[in-house]
Amino acid sequence: MSATEVILLQRIAKLGQMGDVVKVKPGYARNYLLPQGKAIRATAINRERFERERSQLEAQNIKHREEAERLLERLEGLSVTIIRQAGESGNLYGSVSARDISEGVSKEGLTISRQQVEIHHPIKMLGLYQVRVQLHPEIHLDVKVNVARSVEEAERQAQGEATAVEVFENTPQDDPTEAVSEEKAVSE
Repeated sequence: MSATEVILLQRIAKLGQMGDVVKVKPGYARNYLLPQGKAIRATAINRERFERERSQLEAQNIKHREEAERLLERLEGLSVTIIRQAGESGNLYGSVSARDISEGVSKEGLTISRQQVEIHHPIKMLGLYQVRVQLHPEIHLDVKVNVARSVEEAERQAQGEATAVEVFENTPQDDPTEAVSEEKAVSE
């Protein structure tokens, strides 16, 4: 399989800066870079066109970056609360995905797509998480995601109080069945 040469129209992490001619796998170019307008094929005609339009593209990039910087200043320290059902051990019935986080951020006044949320694995436990939101290829916002069973529990987690789940997880126990039988004895 041969590589495809493309000209980057914006900075892409781990790939290059605007204007760089890079070789990528054909599927990556065809399915991601080209349809999203992040690159163009590196043909002779496109290279000439890029050089003619380079100053325009750089000016647009600077404008978008300044907007993202203003947004970053305004939203620094953003916190999103997501209410989910969970078991006694803190395992969620389901998970929290990038879509859930983008919807939560949208409720706080910032419209973002799920593709801007950088989450490598769905969240499957209650607790506080730091999630990165890409505002611009060079600027990102760290959002605190508070996953809880109720609004009250979310408030306790945000204040740093230990919830029942955290106490359960932090108590050393040799045999988990003993802990259950001790809890039954206390409640009876």
